[in-house]
Amino acid sequence: MATVAALLMAAPGAATAPTASATRASSTRATASPASAGSIAWATFRDAYVEELFRLDPGFAVYQGRHDLDGRLQDWSPSGLKRLGDFYRRAITSARAMTGLAGQDRFERDYLIKVSEGRLFWLEDADQPHRNPQWYATAGLDPNVYVARDYADAPTRALALIRFFRAVPAGAAQIRANLAMPMPLALSSYGAVTFDGFADYYEGDAVRAFAAVRDPALQAELKATAASAAAAMRSLGGWLRQEGKSAGGSFALGAPRFQRMLLATEGVDTPIAELERIGRADLARNRAALVAACAQFAPGATVPACVDRMNANKPAGGPVAEARRQIPVLRQFVVDQDLVTIPGTEKALVEEAPPYMRQNAAYLDPPGPFEKNIPSIYYIAPPDPSWDQKTRDGFVVGRDNLLFTSVHEVMPGHFLQFLHANRSPSLFGRIFVGYAFAEGWAHYAEEMMWEAGLGHGDPEVHIGQLSNALLRDCRFLSAIGLHTGGMTQDQSRRLFVEQCFQDEGNARQQAARGTYDPGYLNYAMGKLMIRRLRADWTAGHGGRAGWKAFHDRFLSFGGPPIPLVRQAMMGEPTARAVF
Repeated sequence: MATVAALLMAAPGAATAPTASATRASSTRATASPASAGSIAWATFRDAYVEELFRLDPGFAVYQGRHDLDGRLQDWSPSGLKRLGDFYRRAITSARAMTGLAGQDRFERDYLIKVSEGRLFWLEDADQPHRNPQWYATAGLDPNVYVARDYADAPTRALALIRFFRAVPAGAAQIRANLAMPMPLALSSYGAVTFDGFADYYEGDAVRAFAAVRDPALQAELKATAASAAAAMRSLGGWLRQEGKSAGGSFALGAPRFQRMLLATEGVDTPIAELERIGRADLARNRAALVAACAQFAPGATVPACVDRMNANKPAGGPVAEARRQIPVLRQFVVDQDLVTIPGTEKALVEEAPPYMRQNAAYLDPPGPFEKNIPSIYYIAPPDPSWDQKTRDGFVVGRDNLLFTSVHEVMPGHFLQFLHANRSPSLFGRIFVGYAFAEGWAHYAEEMMWEAGLGHGDPEVHIGQLSNALLRDCRFLSAIGLHTGGMTQDQSRRLFVEQCFQDEGNARQQAARGTYDPGYLNYAMGKLMIRRLRADWTAGHGGRAGWKAFHDRFLSFGGPPIPLVRQAMMGEPTARAVF
């Protein structure tokens, strides 16, 4: 077994042993009995994998709280990308060779293989480094971890930010060399807006966050390196904007690659046609519920007029103030209904989203598993006062829409899920939280809270929940249509407006997102797998009375592909997706 770990670490320059940080984060054993030789060999292999991946992808490591790697960017050169791909292939081969593992070791082995297969898919099969600017936007160019997380004093974090800024120009040059032209307009436009947004943030809020540091030399270096990094980002954004004038090519993955995406990233082998049928059935279910709720809330009104009326009930003092009022109420509801364990005493703060992140209406920035005593921050994008009601572009506007956004992001959604993940007995569960697990749980939590009695049957509250559910149904169907069925962006926009009752601005934004984020079907896909798993598991564990036990057990796994969780919870011989 020791030779398998050695095979993993065979890359030139690889780390030779786990660091003290990784050792402290090693999984807790389920029993006090001495570990077997196979278990020790697995732990050595797993920890070596984490260390080597962190070395190859330092932006990911820093986000997880490994601040010994602060300021570094990934090597996006051709040789750097090849090293990363070779690492994943070696890891998959070596992990598969580790037979005879039992219990949590075997589960972690399968978890590691799926993580590696998913990351390798985006790197090489989907060829995201050459096709999609989003790959870089989510791979370490955001310095918010240095700005918003108080993991060290301000001067220390400012120095880390300076190192980061120094690395950006070379990274931007690699990005420009990699991205293939011509590029579909939707992707080049996304890249231009995002890179320009980073430039504004670097020179603006990121520098201002350290204004209280009284060190003239440090301040001068911070401003100079920020200006250099911002110039590199603006140059990249301007280049993409210019290239967009002669846009070409297709953003679509195509049906075979889309099917491989589902299997590699989420362990789902359900045929695309069957998935589309499942998605349309959920859309019909939620539309019928919305029609019924609107008949109570706004008798005689059309469904779009009913949804507009719900959205017109704006939160007093704005969405940030309202979310701060909502969170303790939601927490108490979870406690009173005994829905899921709330571990620890951590809290989520609510802040206005920085301008460069306002493409998302709301999002949570939780601390990494290697960080302690750092709050999660729930960011909300404020509505732009220059927009009228028909061009609000996806930002939360209604009180009850915001209520279920707070459920999704905080309680019992992402915030609670990460409280559990950061306490998972599995090192992999603490570090690798997948798309369908995270977004599926948060979206599942919205419907589960309504089912548990949130809103006391108020149809207006139900419309807020259903509006969010329909948005995710249309993401599900748009991802399939855009990437496998020849759907155009305009057809996607119309789907959001006509079938899911979204406003025009939001519909345009969602249709655009589907071009560069084909995985956004994971919100609905994950929710549907979790609902089915809950039904199957609680059938033998007390029915409705078993919800809390189900939720606690489900969240204890951290964030693996849901079919792996199903296999473990149901005692099934193989991992499979069931809807």
